[in-house]
Amino acid sequence: MAKGTIRYWAAAKAAAGVHEEPYDAVTLADAMAQAARRQGRTADFGRVVERSSFLVDGDPVGTRPHEAIALPEGGVVEVLPPFAGG
Repeated sequence: MAKGTIRYWAAAKAAAGVHEEPYDAVTLADAMAQAARRQGRTADFGRVVERSSFLVDGDPVGTRPHEAIALPEGGVVEVLPPFAGG
């Protein structure tokens, strides 16, 4: 298991109720499943995360399956919901 940080932006931050939180997981799928089970998370969290893009230590995940994305020790996962404009 690797330990690191998940950072939420914009609508993902609002749905999570926090700007960042720790992960203790092997893959991105594991980390996001743990995050979804945290106390107080609603279905809105799942909907936002489902539509979001992810960066792991600044590298885009793209369309790769989250089960295939190994998380590094001390890494940072960025959860980026769709943005309008910009």
